[in-house]
Amino acid sequence: GFYGPLERMLRAQGANLGFVPADFRRYIRLYAEVAPRVMATAATPPDSEGWCSLSLHAGASIDELLKAGRDPERVLVVETSPNFPRTYGFGEERHAIHVDDIDVLVESDASPFAMDDVTPTDTDRAIAAHVEALVRDGATIQTGIGGVPSMVASLLAEGDGGDYGIHGEMFTDGLMRLQQSGKVTNRKGTYDGVSVATFALGSRALYDWLDENHDVAFLPVELVNSPEAVSKNRTAVTINGAMSIDISGQVVADTIDGNQYSGIGGHEDFVSASALSLDSRSIICLPSTVTVAGEVRSRIVPWHPAGTFITTPRHQVDLVVTEYGIAELQGHTVHQRGMALAEIAHPDFREELRAAAQRASGGSSPLR
Repeated sequence: GFYGPLERMLRAQGANLGFVPADFRRYIRLYAEVAPRVMATAATPPDSEGWCSLSLHAGASIDELLKAGRDPERVLVVETSPNFPRTYGFGEERHAIHVDDIDVLVESDASPFAMDDVTPTDTDRAIAAHVEALVRDGATIQTGIGGVPSMVASLLAEGDGGDYGIHGEMFTDGLMRLQQSGKVTNRKGTYDGVSVATFALGSRALYDWLDENHDVAFLPVELVNSPEAVSKNRTAVTINGAMSIDISGQVVADTIDGNQYSGIGGHEDFVSASALSLDSRSIICLPSTVTVAGEVRSRIVPWHPAGTFITTPRHQVDLVVTEYGIAELQGHTVHQRGMALAEIAHPDFREELRAAAQRASGGSSPLR
């Protein structure tokens, strides 16, 4: 379901790792269909009442973990360590497993994988500044994986705005800094009083901050990533990255040159959520260019080559941001979209994009 550094390394060594294309929340159904006989997870040591917090991950597996533990024909293995932060759920969603449901409990001194923020480039800062201007006071914010979304959260922490809420798939160092700034009130209209996530990935400082922190709730992915749930928040603003986009608005966010690079996750869910509420916006961020084998390429292209895997379809896309500005796509024709995207592309590629947009006028293909 996800290609990270480990999977990419194994593939480079010749391993055959298959990828299952699915939104993150669809894995609940896939787990249920497969019903693995053995399931394993990490957790904190049990508290005085026997509850082991699921720490940094709720995701799509909680229901199936509980089913495995309660089924005498299946096995649930739980590794516990005092180095895993104890986190909490919200309401009836406890985000914990009781020792009575665990078949094999393994005690260890393991620590969660820590990943420090990538140092932002000047391009990242320029993109983040454009995005910051789109986030109004009182917005409920979701930020995806990558340096730009985390940089946006940090800029909001330093800015003059406030009264923000947080509702997103991944909790990051940037969101921690935003919450530490005192600008997060979480008056969202749903899950009021807490920031919502389904997993966390970041630095050791983030994990230490999350430990015993009742201001952040970890919930199953079907509750967090549902477009309907996201759109019920006050003024939802979703901020995500991409690898490339064509003039019609088709987004590639999880592959590079046809090779799986990451995963689909909640990309389309969060992008589509803005269409369900008039005061919500979806923002896709990407640098205007990428250098491959010494060649500078535009990330905004007239069309994607044959065999490209599209992460998010064109009809879901709202706003696109590069270091050169903001393009609004929602409600625009392909011709208008192409012209708007050309204006935020690198200057060296704008004429090519304008010509393709002109060819797409009247519902025609930009390829002819």
